[in-house]
Amino acid sequence: MQNRTPRIPEQPAPNPVGPHGPDSPEARFTVELATVVTGARRRALRDGDRQIDTAHLLHSLVESDPEVREVFDGGTQLAKVLGYLVQRSIGYGLRWQGSVEDSGAVPVVRDPARDPAREPTAAAEGWSPSAVAAMEGALHRADLRGEWRARGLDLLAALAADGECRAVEVLSRAGVDARWLGQRAEERTAEASWWV
Repeated sequence: MQNRTPRIPEQPAPNPVGPHGPDSPEARFTVELATVVTGARRRALRDGDRQIDTAHLLHSLVESDPEVREVFDGGTQLAKVLGYLVQRSIGYGLRWQGSVEDSGAVPVVRDPARDPAREPTAAAEGWSPSAVAAMEGALHRADLRGEWRARGLDLLAALAADGECRAVEVLSRAGVDARWLGQRAEERTAEASWWV
């Protein structure tokens, strides 16, 4: 019996944040966080979005990172968040299509003359400026703890800290206080670091 389903050619996923290699931002992600980033890329491609945004990151975090799911206040809260995230492609969130998510967390383009030590990752192709800021925020949180690798909880805390991003809009609509969630994520990260 032959499969009559037409084959859809693979499309390239949006580019990752920064270049690959030992010095790339992605080299500093735990396996779990790297899985989240891969999932966000796939989701953006599947939804037909030009850029990976913070809502894609939140959706992938909630789906794939058990530490992140534990931070929420029970299954009902998680179900509401996932409900809004799933509706993105069938109603809620359609107004986001075709627009660039830029909450102002970082400038869209950095001036290399003013900041020569940093690569302009905010202009990374395939990523919204807010998503790049969240990834940089996750790495910064790991640095503050003296850890090399950022975790999913670091990314959740960084997303929650940007009150103007799409991820926080989803959380708010689902009745989740983003500041409370970010604080819980930071507390859980500190606890996990203490026992390592």
